[in-house]
Amino acid sequence: MSSQASVSLSFTDVQLAAIDAALTELETQFAGLVGLTADQRRMLTKMGNKSEAFCRQTISLLGQNPQLVPESVRLADSRQLLAALDELRPRMQRLQRLGERIADTDTAVGSAVMQTALQGYALLKVTGRNQGLEALRESVGERFARKPRTPEAKAA
Repeated sequence: MSSQASVSLSFTDVQLAAIDAALTELETQFAGLVGLTADQRRMLTKMGNKSEAFCRQTISLLGQNPQLVPESVRLADSRQLLAALDELRPRMQRLQRLGERIADTDTAVGSAVMQTALQGYALLKVTGRNQGLEALRESVGERFARKPRTPEAKAA
């Protein structure tokens, strides 16, 4: 890939409406998903890859030996949650891939626009004075202006 991302992208009103409808449907179908705060996430006992194998084996063994399991253990709920996890993960992977492509496209589109703007700004610097565009070029160029640091700004 060159220094400028090669991307061409536009959407019709029909496509945008279909995308929005699909997202609304996904949000509706995934209404049972939970949202956790950072503190809640941090406090939860995590099930990693190695732990998952342990959990699946233990749940399976408990299912094969129900006489060992008191009602307070809620084995049936855990079995149902494992099944839901198995159903959810392939969809999560697809959504993550789509999210990555959307983020990459956002970056590539932003880069292409930025490259054009930088080229245009360079042209304005060179030829803008002769065209009466100096004031406009200066206002656009404020993005590059360095502001002097004040002691108050450093303290903040």
